Amino acid sequence: MRLRVLIAVMGGVLATATVARGETLQVTLTGYEETPAAVSTTASGEFTATITPDGNAILYRERYSGLQAPVTQSHIHVGQLGITGSVVIFLCQTAANPDPTGLAPQCPQEGTVTGTITAANVIAGSTTSQQLNANDLAAVITAIRAGAAYANVHTTLSPGGEIRGQIRVTAK
Repeated sequence: MRLRVLIAVMGGVLATATVARGETLQVTLTGYEETPAAVSTTASGEFTATITPDGNAILYRERYSGLQAPVTQSHIHVGQLGITGSVVIFLCQTAANPDPTGLAPQCPQEGTVTGTITAANVIAGSTTSQQLNANDLAAVITAIRAGAAYANVHTTLSPGGEIRGQIRVTAK
């Protein structure tokens, strides 16, 4: 009997530990995923993140290097692979292209930017038909889980984006 109770308790602890980790997101950023046309660049980057278990935040790290021109901004967009989508979250901002919420950190020219995304970071999508509302982090997370969101870094030479990658859930 004690063994069964111990097994049940341990199973509950393991299940709780698994749930408490959240979902891991990861993507490599390259010029070849940019739209409407691929960008020939030696720049590269990586976006990694964790959706908190309660779904109320995304903790992220974005690293990039080798960009051909000054960085202007970096975002999460809602859009399928090969499709340009609405900006919904600023990952970093510059004086020339500020985050409307004022919450995103400043973009380095090269290196790493980190932050925590909450509903307050989400801006309304510019494409009305996408029906993306400000402060709706749940809708952005749903798009990410569906493979319909991407991260990209914009530069003065490539204002539509120099490097991009479709965000994927890599671990649950």
